[in-house]
Amino acid sequence: MRKLLNTLFVTTPESYLSKDGQNVVVSVKSEEKFRIPIHNIEGIVCFGYMGASPALVSLCAEHHVGLSFASESGWFLGRFTGRVNGNVLLRRKQYRMADNEDESLRIAKIIVSGKLANCRNVLKRAIRDHSEVVNITAMEEVVSLLNKNLRSVRMTINPNELRGYEGDGATLYFSVFDQMILHQKEHFFFRKRSRRPPLDNVNALLSFVYVLLMHEITTALEAVGLDPYVGFLHRDRPGRQSFALDLMEEFRPYLADRLVLSLINRKQVNHSGFINREPSGVLMTDNTRKEVIQAWQKRKQETIVHPFLNEKIQIGLLPYAQALLFARFLRGDLENYPVFIMK
Repeated sequence: MRKLLNTLFVTTPESYLSKDGQNVVVSVKSEEKFRIPIHNIEGIVCFGYMGASPALVSLCAEHHVGLSFASESGWFLGRFTGRVNGNVLLRRKQYRMADNEDESLRIAKIIVSGKLANCRNVLKRAIRDHSEVVNITAMEEVVSLLNKNLRSVRMTINPNELRGYEGDGATLYFSVFDQMILHQKEHFFFRKRSRRPPLDNVNALLSFVYVLLMHEITTALEAVGLDPYVGFLHRDRPGRQSFALDLMEEFRPYLADRLVLSLINRKQVNHSGFINREPSGVLMTDNTRKEVIQAWQKRKQETIVHPFLNEKIQIGLLPYAQALLFARFLRGDLENYPVFIMK
């Protein structure tokens, strides 16, 4: 199991990243604000307009530290990595399976099943914990329909039909997402998923946390030698990290959506931390982004019992665990990929 190291999140506007010996230095208007040894971090995520020196980029490449850039609103822009690590035979097996329609469909069905099961389980938990305030009838109906979709996913033999079930399941899940927002309803409400740009406070939070999750997934895949660009559910497209998007699906409800709901319901964020800047949509203030990142890092330190490995594991290590399990599946050590499903 790979040791969980910290990710450095740079949110202060006008920040510039540079190298000083074996340290990453963050400066604002030529004034040093923060420094950290390169060996203490595993990734850097920069939000908003900023720059990085060539020497810093080289240092990150040398130490296999991923350097990701996102817009101020949290939309993923790009990622720099050094040389690809891992066994070339493993990546070749990944490419062959992705090119095989039957194998690709089999894996895609597992991924979609994991996503729909976790969406269902998030709703079931909300019904169990907040039965006195949520619309139980509406939520139980969606749970029933998600179960129906799960059965259809297992039986389908058509990739486009599978993507239809996945999209329909997401629509059903988000149709009752607002039910799980228990506090601050005047300013935090959910009507539908809007991405580019996020049109309300909840969508702004979801998009931001999805970027954090995307970084973790991509880093985990690269760490075990898998190619984050060659997927099974999300097909190849230049510049799209299709396999990272695949692996994200099983984690979105459990890691991202539940964190967003917790931040709102525990009043860790409030409406003053959100600004509507048309046509850019709703943006978060620097302080709010920091609050979200702190909650994200704290969440990663919590432990659960992994449902397949049956051992305690930090939540922040889940992407690495699943990437390793997928690598074992590709090598033939496992008959199927054991997708993560929350209890």
